[in-house]
Amino acid sequence: MSAQPAFTRADPDERRQSLIEATARVLGEKGAAGISVRAICAEAGVSPGLLRHYFAGVSDAIAEAYRWTGQRIGEALDAAVAEAGTDPRARILAYLTASFRPPIATPDLLASYIAFWSLTRSDPAVAAVRAEVYGDYRVRLEALLAQWRPDLADPPLTAIALTALIDGLWLELSLGDAPFTAAQASALAERWLDSLCG
Repeated sequence: MSAQPAFTRADPDERRQSLIEATARVLGEKGAAGISVRAICAEAGVSPGLLRHYFAGVSDAIAEAYRWTGQRIGEALDAAVAEAGTDPRARILAYLTASFRPPIATPDLLASYIAFWSLTRSDPAVAAVRAEVYGDYRVRLEALLAQWRPDLADPPLTAIALTALIDGLWLELSLGDAPFTAAQASALAERWLDSLCG
């Protein structure tokens, strides 16, 4: 991927965002082993000293890239739910099945996530963002479940069970050549939802 043009008079927020996005791209292309101040700044088209102006170090930039990636996924999920209309069950299904198509089910996003996951055991800042991103996903899913089935006995446990299925299907679809289609994954998610909720 070609480097972005250098920022000479860009807004500080734009420069910081450029570095966040460059960090995510480098992680996706080179993995955790290939990440460095030099690699991030070369991808962003800026001098290496600029990263330390906006972040405490590479770990901080990675954590922010993870948070930004999680926000992008959240926006795609919210858009899917909004498109589903007002029926509570349709809204849950939209939330679950949005993970089976772009922009969520893509090899690029998977590559970035593999790098993020590989750092969660060794980098507390990245681990904290992982907990934040997954916690947000489950809280939103629990809210959708409560709207559909306010009588549900254990919404948190149901959300965990649904998330586990969605993650596995998303992983296979994102890797490519999955032994099932996105439509079949959606059908499995619907069956699992109905099985868990009675």
